[in-house]
Amino acid sequence: MATGGTGGHIYPAVATARELQRRGYEVTLLGQLGGMEERVAQDSGLAFHGVVAGKFARSASGLDPRQALRAARGLAQARSFLNRTRPGVVVGYGGFASLPGVLAAQSLGIPTVLHEQNARLGLTQRLALRRARAVGTAYPDVAGLPAGRGTLVGMPVREEWLLRQEATQRLGLQEGPLTVFVMGGSQGSVALNSAVPGVLREVLGEAGLSPDDGVQVLHSTGPRWLSDVLPEVQNLGWYKAVGYVDSVAAWSAADLAITRAGTGTLAEAAFYGVPVVMVPLPSSAEDHQRFNARAVEAAGAGRLVEQEAMSRSLGSVVLECLKKETRASMREAALRRSPQGAASRLADLAESHFRS
Repeated sequence: MATGGTGGHIYPAVATARELQRRGYEVTLLGQLGGMEERVAQDSGLAFHGVVAGKFARSASGLDPRQALRAARGLAQARSFLNRTRPGVVVGYGGFASLPGVLAAQSLGIPTVLHEQNARLGLTQRLALRRARAVGTAYPDVAGLPAGRGTLVGMPVREEWLLRQEATQRLGLQEGPLTVFVMGGSQGSVALNSAVPGVLREVLGEAGLSPDDGVQVLHSTGPRWLSDVLPEVQNLGWYKAVGYVDSVAAWSAADLAITRAGTGTLAEAAFYGVPVVMVPLPSSAEDHQRFNARAVEAAGAGRLVEQEAMSRSLGSVVLECLKKETRASMREAALRRSPQGAASRLADLAESHFRS
């Protein structure tokens, strides 16, 4: 599993790895030495091999020579590892940290399968596309992917859930009120952390929606930003801010979520049937988060709010989505997008190209 960088690339690799392990395969995560993927692999009990990785610049000045050198070193390290272990297949999940493993495999004649999580084909996947045996996708249509090259498998997620009572108990929340889950990705979002508490304090307060009246908020700020958010919400009994949250419990308890628009987050929302108010990251690579959000909105499972419009329109969108009829309709649409079984389908695709 060649992966790394962000949770959106790492967690589907972990989900697929577990499925392949259940089928009797040995699986190793190959990613950036010291990256988030190394910690996740250790926490998940998966073998990990780290290499250096050069990050591609997306500016007119091109790739920093130092990053080019790192990329070359990482490719050589990955090639040495793969030449020694000779895996049957390498699955690449996108992101700069996945590229050494995928390109090294292709240089050695090892079959490669790509998984594209977004509604637009990413740069690293484009670089590996020509020699890839297959491409699994999370969306029916992927901009930049030639017709006939993709196989829809969905976005592999951790397929576990809790009863609401257990989920709210784990999180220290009340069971009865509607729960709004705010989450800006695995590392948190400064923009959401800055804007959402004030917006929700204003609109929910004006609407009289305290926990006694039916609403509470769980906000995962990212560990780095918790101290910035706590002063804003510490006097609000219905607003709980935490640095990191058990995602299974949080999604199991949530009735509505305010998130970025990474595919991993949106796939989890769909699996749990949670409507989403999406604020795409404006600087996401090739604007892929906006493509993702538009696809979810078109399916009826979420609403898109531009980052620059949060102060003007986020509150009214949240209030609309909290209405019983709207939530019910969006929940049904979300469940129709559920990625349940995606890890198994991607494992099937990888197996079909396995070199014995």
